[in-house]
Amino acid sequence: MPVIILIGFAAVALWSLVAHRFERVGIAGPAGLAALGALVVIPGVPAFTAAIDSDVSEHVVELILAVLLFVDACEVRGGLFGGEGRSLARLVLIALPLSLVLVVLVGVWLLPQIGVFVLIVIACVLMPTDFAPATALLRSERIPARVRRILNVESGYNDGLISPVFGISLAIAVALPTLIRIAESGSEASGDEAQLEKNITDLLQAFFGAVPATAIAILIGVLLGGTLGLLTRWAARRGWADATGIRFVTLLTPLLAFGIATVHELAANGFVAAFVAGVIYRVARTRRTELDAVPHTELLLVEEVSAVAANFVWFILGGMTTAVIVDGIDWRLLVVAVLALTVFRAVPVYIAMLGSSVGWRDRTFLGLLGPRGTASIVFGLLAFNQLPESVSGDVLSVTVLTVVGSILLHGVAAPFALRRIVPAAATTAAVPEDDGRRG
Repeated sequence: MPVIILIGFAAVALWSLVAHRFERVGIAGPAGLAALGALVVIPGVPAFTAAIDSDVSEHVVELILAVLLFVDACEVRGGLFGGEGRSLARLVLIALPLSLVLVVLVGVWLLPQIGVFVLIVIACVLMPTDFAPATALLRSERIPARVRRILNVESGYNDGLISPVFGISLAIAVALPTLIRIAESGSEASGDEAQLEKNITDLLQAFFGAVPATAIAILIGVLLGGTLGLLTRWAARRGWADATGIRFVTLLTPLLAFGIATVHELAANGFVAAFVAGVIYRVARTRRTELDAVPHTELLLVEEVSAVAANFVWFILGGMTTAVIVDGIDWRLLVVAVLALTVFRAVPVYIAMLGSSVGWRDRTFLGLLGPRGTASIVFGLLAFNQLPESVSGDVLSVTVLTVVGSILLHGVAAPFALRRIVPAAATTAAVPEDDGRRG
């Protein structure tokens, strides 16, 4: 196991012992762990980049993402779409695709040396929202209650929905360079034959196997999540299982979903399977009960495991930040990151919400409050691990710039601006819970 991973585990353990004290004085866990990671990596940046570019790191990150996607799906409250089905559909089916397109279009202009599929990968890294670096925003009474509810539901769904696009684009982006090089040379060097065969297989699978692989993953998620959710509800109702046993089930469900989907014979998308399993588990567990969400006592174990995993990811972000600074920052990547946090989020949200019952003021909140966090870091690490060296550094840089920028914008600047500009009493009146938009 790479030494940096062991150091990361130790750092998370030490931080856990003092986190409560530091949080009381306003230092958030993500920022503190990232700072610690940045300092630890300084003596050995090349060793760090080699470690996160290893197969072990890739597998660790994949499991972390599977658990995080499952937890996001399970934590949504109030029906399948959290009572905001129409708003959610507008955000993830209109605003999110528009955001991805904007990243790609501006990337083609600013970064012509990067291929289109790599730009799609970058877009998938930059646009999923995650409130880990700005949890105070979801508790702020200065933000309308309905806006907070919509943002919470959106953050539970968008990274799961974007994962198949990310996986397909990454497979194509990895396969294309060797194919293009062989085509341009007009011959096959003997040393390239094995790599060429692998890349052709990956490319064909990405093009023609994407739909079947996603469909199989959805089927696995539905069957596994539904079965375990129904069994959990049945066992809990009859007193056969206590909260401890159910907590074990919720932790094992995403691991089973990811593991089954990635069995070689199936070769499905494990992230989609884990996410769908979380959605269906939640529905099956709470259906025909008085519950509007999976009880917190049952999610406690998987939430704590995901929290530990997320803390480790934030530590790695600190090391990534040091590596990016040492290598130098391309101003064009900084422009893409700034636009991703502002214009590429706000404009599509405004467009998506045209004709909806969401007012202009609330649309402004929705458009400007879209933090980037754990999902972006994990997607960025996976892309860095698999993409060719010629572009992997750019992906790492833009990931770091976006997430660190989100910490500053959404974790520091936004709460400060809200306290100065928006009176708390002005937003306490919430939109009625049932406005005809339930999913």
